[in-house]
Amino acid sequence: MKLHQPKAEIFVPDNVPISDALKRTTHLAIAAHQDDIEILAAPGIIECFEHPSNWFTGVVLTDGRGSPRDGHYKLYSDEEMRLIRFKEQKKAAIVGEYSAVALLDYSSQAMKNSSCKDPVDDIEAILRATSPEIVYTHALADKHDTHIAVCLRTIEAMRRIPLKERPKHVYGFEVWRDLDWMLDSDKLAFDCSEHENLQAALLGVFDSQIAGGKRYDLATTGRHRAHATYSTSHGTDKSTGLAYGMNLSPLIQDEKIDPASFIQEFVRRFSDDISQRIAKLR
Repeated sequence: MKLHQPKAEIFVPDNVPISDALKRTTHLAIAAHQDDIEILAAPGIIECFEHPSNWFTGVVLTDGRGSPRDGHYKLYSDEEMRLIRFKEQKKAAIVGEYSAVALLDYSSQAMKNSSCKDPVDDIEAILRATSPEIVYTHALADKHDTHIAVCLRTIEAMRRIPLKERPKHVYGFEVWRDLDWMLDSDKLAFDCSEHENLQAALLGVFDSQIAGGKRYDLATTGRHRAHATYSTSHGTDKSTGLAYGMNLSPLIQDEKIDPASFIQEFVRRFSDDISQRIAKLR
């Protein structure tokens, strides 16, 4: 496969040909940064782990150069951080038994530039090579601009593909903003109770982030556990971990739907619910 960035690469943990690794993919995650995959796509990784026919592939769009750093990594240059983050993402692919992981090596600025179509081309090429049933990406309500950009570029790439060949399910997951604010009828809850040790191990390989001052491992596990307990007020916990997502499939099925208007409808229903609850209890 021809990718635009000269240092982009596709890593296959079990050393089968790249084309075969992509072709067997059933679950695909498209994320902005190294470790975003392990945060937002835990349900997909769990669903594929040690499964006879499900295969998980991850796509990371950016190069990791702008990663925050402290401690052992405080004096690392941007290029050294890029190499470390690529190595960590490959380790996660090995631990999680991914089919493949694509490291596309774009800068965050390139991702946020809507006139730059190279990332969209690369996402489209991977989508056509994998033909996944399910795609996981960032939620449109995220507060990180690069995450929103990746979601929008992913939607754009999918809309280039003939309707019948597009993924059946596309989900946007929380990273830099929780989705617990969404109405229960709007949000999707994914059980992450299984393989908690695997989830911890996957996030644990990103030492440059954890030792460098960002405890994504504890924060992600804590978020899942909090969701499991606070998901319902009148019942006992049914799981030890829940991840929340929003259904982005309508945006793929109908190209006339504007992403901004789409997410604003979730916000409007949330706002209406607050007003109605206060009004009935006054």
